[in-house]
Amino acid sequence: MVHTSGPVAALSRLARFKILYQKWFTGTARPPPYHHIVQIGDPVLRRKAKEVDPSAIKEQPMQQLLHRLHATMKKTGAAGLSANQIGVSLRVFAIQFPSKRKYEFPHLYEKRQMEYIPLQVWINPRMKVLDYRKTNDEESCESMRGFSAELSRYNSVLLTGLDHEGKEKKWEAKGWSARIVQHEMDHLDGKFYTDAMVPESLCCVHWNAINQTEGRIFTTYMLGK
Repeated sequence: MVHTSGPVAALSRLARFKILYQKWFTGTARPPPYHHIVQIGDPVLRRKAKEVDPSAIKEQPMQQLLHRLHATMKKTGAAGLSANQIGVSLRVFAIQFPSKRKYEFPHLYEKRQMEYIPLQVWINPRMKVLDYRKTNDEESCESMRGFSAELSRYNSVLLTGLDHEGKEKKWEAKGWSARIVQHEMDHLDGKFYTDAMVPESLCCVHWNAINQTEGRIFTTYMLGK
């Protein structure tokens, strides 16, 4: 027989109280598209996203999704963001990248074959590999805040799809741009960069700051903070 009295039972009661208090304090989550980015563990990130009906692109629900995607991209400064990262399992993603002058690490710009990408949206994107050679580099993800890892990506891909008005477009992405495209296409198929990473390369990007502050540091999930 297992006795439930004592410290274990007290801890269990305390845990239950914390859960009830959290539910009362936070209330009920808004329906998607969210004003935040969901984190790894949310089932929506592991589902294969559904195709968008092209005839629905100009309708209010889809335009609301695109607006929320754009707003979230601007607030976070993320290089790429898929619809399922804000809770909507549809084959849509946005992509952007700053110019060298505005990039935090300009010395890496040429080395990683980076380029300026204006904020744009891709609906029902399809990807074709143009250069099967691969480059190993570091990646992180807004749905796994605070971590990074190395993995190999194809050097060049052709992306085709629809824009925010339902018009067809295509783009030959190379270098770092191709890496972003592949990262977002993985999201639409329910995959994470950690699925293909070099296992021993996974790290907490704040590890040094944690040591310097003796652990007095936290990662926020609030947009723009």
